[in-house]
Amino acid sequence: MKWLMLALGSAALIAAAPAAFAQTAQSGADPVVLLHTSDGDIRVELDPQHAPKTVANFLQYVRAGQYTGTIFHRVIPGFMIQGGGFTTSYDEKPTRAPIPLESRNGLKNAVGTIAMARTSDPNSATAQFFINTVDNPGLDYPNPDGNGYAVFGKVVSGMDVVRKIESTPTTTRGAMADVPQTPIVIESATIVSQ
Repeated sequence: MKWLMLALGSAALIAAAPAAFAQTAQSGADPVVLLHTSDGDIRVELDPQHAPKTVANFLQYVRAGQYTGTIFHRVIPGFMIQGGGFTTSYDEKPTRAPIPLESRNGLKNAVGTIAMARTSDPNSATAQFFINTVDNPGLDYPNPDGNGYAVFGKVVSGMDVVRKIESTPTTTRGAMADVPQTPIVIESATIVSQ
């Protein structure tokens, strides 16, 4: 399906978080975005040093209000939660042009990281993102297709909300699989520090 990540099997857990994310958050150093959802708040610290184009793209969508009223439309326990592209009516929102893939930035798809969703075209990411709920080395460059998925930040608070979303019952809706039975809405996305 358009704009959904490639389906992958369950990933093995890795013990250590990537060095780039091992540092403590520097106050005001990197942008933090608050995703206020119908299930609670998730704060995401972005990493413009390692993923400048991806972070700039995400912040542009946040400032434009793109994520307000979108849903987490794909939830796979033991893998990830994906959102940012569909309304509560399951209509795909229009987006800007795709951005170049920044998956070779050294950041790993570790538990709690946020990355861009894309199609089989490596340079197709627009607005949709996903949050890894386990370590997913199968999504790191050069896996799974020689390109990987671009990580551009990490959850700094609200992993309990991510876990709640991950555990929600899902269903199939038309051509969409793994859709929460009760919509989980991003009510707003705002930059809370920069």
